[in-house]
Amino acid sequence: MPGFTVAIVGRPNVGKSTLFNRLLEQRKAIVDDVSGVTRDRQYGIADWNGKTFNVIDTGGFVSRSEDVFEREIRKQVKIAMEEANVLIFMCDVTTGITDLDADVADLLRRSAKPVFLTVNKVDNHERQLEAAEFYSMGFENIHFLSSMTGSGTGELLDEIAALIPDEDQAGNEDDGVPKIAIIGQPNVGKSSLLNALVGEERNIVSDIAGTTRDTIHTRYNLFQKEFVLIDTAGIRRKAKVHEDLEFYSVIRAIKALDEADVCLLILDAEKGIAGQDLSIFSLAARKGKGLVIFVNKWDLVDKATNTARDYEKELRDRIAPFTDVPIIFGSVIEKQRIFKAVETALEVYENRQRKVQTSVLNEVMQKAIEAHRPPVVRGTAIKIKYVTQLPMHTPSFAFFANLPDDIKTPYKNYLENKIRENFNFQGVPIRIFFRKK
Repeated sequence: MPGFTVAIVGRPNVGKSTLFNRLLEQRKAIVDDVSGVTRDRQYGIADWNGKTFNVIDTGGFVSRSEDVFEREIRKQVKIAMEEANVLIFMCDVTTGITDLDADVADLLRRSAKPVFLTVNKVDNHERQLEAAEFYSMGFENIHFLSSMTGSGTGELLDEIAALIPDEDQAGNEDDGVPKIAIIGQPNVGKSSLLNALVGEERNIVSDIAGTTRDTIHTRYNLFQKEFVLIDTAGIRRKAKVHEDLEFYSVIRAIKALDEADVCLLILDAEKGIAGQDLSIFSLAARKGKGLVIFVNKWDLVDKATNTARDYEKELRDRIAPFTDVPIIFGSVIEKQRIFKAVETALEVYENRQRKVQTSVLNEVMQKAIEAHRPPVVRGTAIKIKYVTQLPMHTPSFAFFANLPDDIKTPYKNYLENKIRENFNFQGVPIRIFFRKK
């Protein structure tokens, strides 16, 4: 099951976001290799003992008001219980067990998922003694920690990592059939797109039951190409969960990202790209997935005020620095350019598989390096001798140099741009590494 997911739950102000940032900190170097990632995100990727997993901070989804509705928190805990693999239940030693903590604990005791009760702000001996009262809540896995200083987080991560099966890391990219996930905010037209494709195209090979009960996989044969569409459009909407709960759609989108090769991000032309869309976009890029943006409801936009060119420029500014992404304007209802969107996603899938011969790569890149040499460091010229593509799912290139650690981001960006100019990697994130020659 791809996409092992850990959700941090609890009442407000117990330090959920601090713990969340602390867990992601471990992966700083990798996370930041796609820059432009927002700092206030509510989900990210953590890496511990060679295991990678998604972390979701539910705190970011509660309305910002002072009197956060207890109902909202309960709703979130229920969603997290259904959708996440592991739950971190956070409390605060300085306030002791509050009514709301007891309430959340009640819900969590009913969960079949592993629950880690973590008592925060335990940073001295006195608080260690005070924290003992939390044993009365009856949870098996209890951790005393301080998310501020990081003490105690290692043990928690060890236990979580131990629960992640090894084959989980392999992903599911082995059957050679492209998997395209349709993602986007609620009500942008994800279901309609799927229905439009199904309606037009009677030649559905088979319906694969989704790996999770909430993403439906439909196998298609279109343009003589076979592919799987992963639909995240709130399949089997639970009566009790309100449609507008973004937390719900986010967890689903993240699960779909993990299963997909290419993500088709659907935007509403009138609303543009929201913060949530940008976060999902940068998460997909960090996971090395292909990306295509489909601007839906373009037929409703007043063309005089907003030509496609201006709209596209603004969109590319928002998704920068990863701007080499196809953007398609269309309308699901009018069936305008919907097949173009799928065709483009299949092209991006091909780009993601692309392997460049080492001799060709070196010939092209040595010219680029000659034309614009890396800066001199402490009186020594940086020399890049050789470049090769690494055998990875995401196009990754290793440049061998005498001073690999001294090559800075601007030059790395220059090399990436040159690779993109010469080889078609449109819609695909590229990784660049510098190694010691």
